[in-house]
Amino acid sequence: MTSEIKLLMDDTLPLRDVVFLTLRQAILSGVLKPGERLMELHLAHQLGVSRTPVREAIRKLEQEGLARTLPRRGALVADITRTDLEDVLEVRMALEVLAVQKACSTITPDQLEKLAQAAEGFEQSLAQEDLTAAAQADELFHEIICDATGNRRLMQLLYTLRSQIYRYRLENLKNPRSHAELVREHRMILQALQDHDESQAKKAVRMHIGKQKEFILEMKQFRR
Repeated sequence: MTSEIKLLMDDTLPLRDVVFLTLRQAILSGVLKPGERLMELHLAHQLGVSRTPVREAIRKLEQEGLARTLPRRGALVADITRTDLEDVLEVRMALEVLAVQKACSTITPDQLEKLAQAAEGFEQSLAQEDLTAAAQADELFHEIICDATGNRRLMQLLYTLRSQIYRYRLENLKNPRSHAELVREHRMILQALQDHDESQAKKAVRMHIGKQKEFILEMKQFRR
């Protein structure tokens, strides 16, 4: 049966978006687990809404790769497979190399300061063993770089990958051996951007995402 979840109220958003964000957060946080059924009627009853916004939310979750529909079984929370993660990382690397390349010439002093703060927040969260906060700080670090490019299309493409990236980001952080590497790589990326060194920035991002791929390949819980 679907896990108990509560509607994340936000009066500034349409109901369909509130339902989508509620279900999205439930999946990313692990309240709704891979393979768990997303039953429209049950979810609508839990959230106190009609089936229409739930149906619309599930469609959007499918677009983000967080849900899938199977014949005779209906909608399910999408599994995390090794192949999916490798595919996401491959696309992410291409986009983030482009982002850091452009950011070298467009990033502002204020954005560099925010980037340094995000890197520090990531490091502190790891030290406190708060993996959720670390994942959020890591996401913020990369968002700042993307925003610094000023390229709306690039921002949109990375946004569509954000949910899938967040899922493997949490899994990667569960491996303590990855922590020191991640901290060091963030520092390298930050330093390259501070120096406006395009070549070094691209090299650092490729190393950063390449190392994450190596750690993921070592994870035995993901099926091919």
